[in-house]
Amino acid sequence: MKDETEKIKELILAHRQRIPKHVAIIMDGNGRWAKLRNKPRTYGHEAGVKAVKEVVKAASEIGVKYLTLYTFSVENWKRPRREVSALMALLTRTTQREINELVKNDVKLMTIGRVKSLPFSRQKVLANAVKKTRNNKGLILTLALNYGGRTEILDAVKAIASAVRGGLMNLQDINEDLFSEFLYTANLPDPDLLIRTSGEMRISNFLLWQTSYTELYIIDTLWPDFDRSELFKAVYDFQRRERRFGKIDAKDKQ
Repeated sequence: MKDETEKIKELILAHRQRIPKHVAIIMDGNGRWAKLRNKPRTYGHEAGVKAVKEVVKAASEIGVKYLTLYTFSVENWKRPRREVSALMALLTRTTQREINELVKNDVKLMTIGRVKSLPFSRQKVLANAVKKTRNNKGLILTLALNYGGRTEILDAVKAIASAVRGGLMNLQDINEDLFSEFLYTANLPDPDLLIRTSGEMRISNFLLWQTSYTELYIIDTLWPDFDRSELFKAVYDFQRRERRFGKIDAKDKQ
């Protein structure tokens, strides 16, 4: 007898045309998860890696093409130095450990954010993983690292201003499509679905430009407890929504 998770998966696959092409996730709650177990915050971050692995696999199962994870924000540097060091070490360790699995599962790894401001040793490991997976054709997994939505927009404005000043484009050329080409996510479609764990009702400076018409799904589950079942529930909920992008439904015109 099939369990509930497999039943939801079948319902999702029965409407493949409504599967979100791009899912973005704010992975929140690692610290609270650890605190509930009287463990240090780093224990929660370690547990969160297991959730990442499961969600990457589950997203591939149902045909999600792009998965973007809010991994480390520009604000996270304000955390205690010991925690930041542990997060950087965990990022490096996990990337090195999982690279062969990403290649095996045809997952392409990308990064967005001010990655060049990370410690050089961390950059090197990430660059190697990106290079090794660049020809993969399956899920495109993007890690938002040293990322901030406002920072991204400011960087885009500066780049456009420089191009105009250098005579490479005219002020009149600037529109939404051109602006998007200067964002970190220039090679990614806007997210269809944004999931936030831990129940916080905010998007925390994540993909501010790109999520203008993204469907939001906020769940109380703390990130280390988020699994394939939770992802499938989020996608199934998305499939049952009507996306109007500012328009009204035909029946509402009557």
